[in-house]
Amino acid sequence: MLVEQRTYTTHPGQWRNYLALYEAEGLAVQQRILGRMVGYYTTESGPLNQIVHLWAYTDLNERAQLRARLMQDPQWLAYVSKMLPMLQSQESKFLTPAPFFQPMWQEPPSEPTGA
Repeated sequence: MLVEQRTYTTHPGQWRNYLALYEAEGLAVQQRILGRMVGYYTTESGPLNQIVHLWAYTDLNERAQLRARLMQDPQWLAYVSKMLPMLQSQESKFLTPAPFFQPMWQEPPSEPTGA
């Protein structure tokens, strides 16, 4: 298991706009393709205007496959074109859980299978 910690620093005052846009246009796409959201946070101390999100993967190969699918999704690409101007910087770290810890996440709602 691997957890990716992505930290986005927005331009001052843009974090609320970022979250509103993400909730409206990015969240459903990312949950559908990436699944396994471990957490999504904003900073209250230390460096401000930051969004920190965590995603779990079985390994780097799964991450590469899922991220490639994400970057081919037209809805995601439309969202990214609106989101990127809000950012000052992006950082990504790969974290591995301690042997005694199992990360937990919310599964996205299942899509209807049809009637």
